[in-house]
Amino acid sequence: MSDRVRIFDTTLRDGEQAPGCSMTLREKLRIAKALAELKVDIIEAGFPAASPGDFDAVKAIADEDFGPVICGLARCNPADIEKVHAAVKGAARHRIHVFVATSAIHREHKLRMAKEEIIKSAVGAIKMARELCGDVEFSPEDASRTELSYLAEVVSAAIEAGATTVNIPDTVGYTVPAEFDELFRYLKAHVVGIDDVTLSVHCHDDLGMAVANSLSAVRAGARQIECTINGIGERAGNCSLEEVVMAIKTRAEFFGLETGIDSTRLYPASRLVSSITGMQVPRNKAIVGENAFAHEAGIHQHGMLQHRSTYEIMRPEDVGLSRSSLVLGKHSGRHAFRDRVKELGFVLDEFEINRAFQEFKKLADKKKDLYDGDLEAIIMNVDSASVGPWSLQKLEVQTSSDRPARATVVLLGTDPEPVTASATGDGPVAAAFAALEQATQVEITLKSFDLHSASIGEDAQGEVAITVQHGADLYRGNGASVDIVEAGARACLDVINRIVRRRERSGDDPDSTEKFSRASI
Repeated sequence: MSDRVRIFDTTLRDGEQAPGCSMTLREKLRIAKALAELKVDIIEAGFPAASPGDFDAVKAIADEDFGPVICGLARCNPADIEKVHAAVKGAARHRIHVFVATSAIHREHKLRMAKEEIIKSAVGAIKMARELCGDVEFSPEDASRTELSYLAEVVSAAIEAGATTVNIPDTVGYTVPAEFDELFRYLKAHVVGIDDVTLSVHCHDDLGMAVANSLSAVRAGARQIECTINGIGERAGNCSLEEVVMAIKTRAEFFGLETGIDSTRLYPASRLVSSITGMQVPRNKAIVGENAFAHEAGIHQHGMLQHRSTYEIMRPEDVGLSRSSLVLGKHSGRHAFRDRVKELGFVLDEFEINRAFQEFKKLADKKKDLYDGDLEAIIMNVDSASVGPWSLQKLEVQTSSDRPARATVVLLGTDPEPVTASATGDGPVAAAFAALEQATQVEITLKSFDLHSASIGEDAQGEVAITVQHGADLYRGNGASVDIVEAGARACLDVINRIVRRRERSGDDPDSTEKFSRASI
C-alpha cells in the first residue's frame, strides 16, 4: 500500500456551500492558483450543473490548467456528467466525480428509490463517465449511516463499473473514529478489487471530529483525504486541510505517511480564503489561528526560552507564519515591499502588486511603523476593492454625545459621476452603514460585527468582518483601516458589492446560483 496520501481540496465546491461564502470567478481563480502553489493533488472546482456561473468557473479553472487534477461534481444523470466533462476537459488531468445517496434515511425520504435502483443508477453513471474520462470518482452519499453489507455491495458494483477512486463520505458528521475505522476495514475485507482503486474519505465536522475521523480512515487504508482550507463548508464545515496535513507531517513516526503539500503555503492560503469568503479564522484555530504559536503563561514562556520544543510541536515557519515584527516604513521602496510580500508566501501578479503598493504607501503616511500583519491586511483587502462595482472615495463622520451620529459617503460606481449620501445612526458605524445603503439602494440587516487588530500599537489597522442578511441569504465581508469606522464601512461595501455581483450573475434571482449547489457528500 502506498505511503503517499493525496489531498483533494473541495474549498471551491463544498466550501463555497457555507452560507455567505459564494465567490466570484476572479476570486475562485485566485484560490485555485493558491491551491496549486500549495501543491494539492486534486482541486474540486465546483458543481457545473448548479448554474451557468458555476460551469463557467470550473471551465475557467480547468482551462488555466494550474497543475493539479481538476475535478467537477455530478449527480448520477447524463446531463450532469456531460456538463462536468465539458467544464473540466481543458485541464491536462481532469476527473469526473459522481455521487448518489445510499443510506436508508436518504433512500426513503429523499430519493424514494429501492436499493437495486440506486446501484443501477450508480453503475450507469460511472460507465458513462468512464467513456468520457479515464479518472472517475464515485461517492455513496451518507455512507457512514448506510448498512455495511449494502455499502459493500454498492462499492463493489462501482469498482466493477470502472470507478478509479471510491470516496466514503461522513456526510452529516455522524460517525466517530473507532466506528469509521471499522467501516473501512469492513470494506477492505468484503469488497473484491478494492485494493485496485484509491480509497478516499470525506468528513464533515458536525460533532467536531472531521479531522480525527479522516485520520482514522487513513490508518485503515484510505489514501485520499477530501478537505477544505480553514475547514469551511456546510453547517459546521469540513475536515480542515491545514490540520490534517500538519497532523500527518508532525506525527510522521506514527502514521508512516506523507503528503505532497508545501506546508509553508498553508498560512497564506488560509488568509486568502478568509479574506475572500469574509469568514474570519478564530484566534484559537489550530495551525493557522493567531494564538496557535502564542505563549502567555509564565511557565510556558520560560520553557520556550530554554528550548522551543517544550511547548511547540511544530515551527511557525513550517506553516508559513513569519516571526518578523517591524518590517517596513514610509521610505521603503517597491522592491523591498515586493520581497516582503514574497517572503510572507503571497503570490501576486503585477497589477495586484501595484495596487497593494499604493495602499501600502497610503497606510505608511498614517502609521509610523508597519508590520507583517499590516501587509497581510493590505494584500487580503486590495483585491475585493478592485472588483466593484462600488468603491469608497470619501467617508466623513460627525459624532456627539448628545445627538445621533451622522455619516456622509461619496462612492464611485459604474457612472462617471460620484454618488453622495448622508444618514444618521445610533453610532458612527450605524450611520456609515445607513449612508452606504442609501447610496447603493441595497438594504441589509447586520447580524454580526467582529473587529480585531492586524498588528500591534495604538495606530494598528483594525480588520472588520461582518455578516449581514439580504433577503433570505447571509453574506460576509471584511475591510481594514487604521480607522475602525472606515474599516467597518469598507466591510459593508464589500458585502454590498457581493450582493450586487450575485444579482447581476443570477438575473435578479439571488437564489438561482445555488438551486442545485446544495448537493452534499
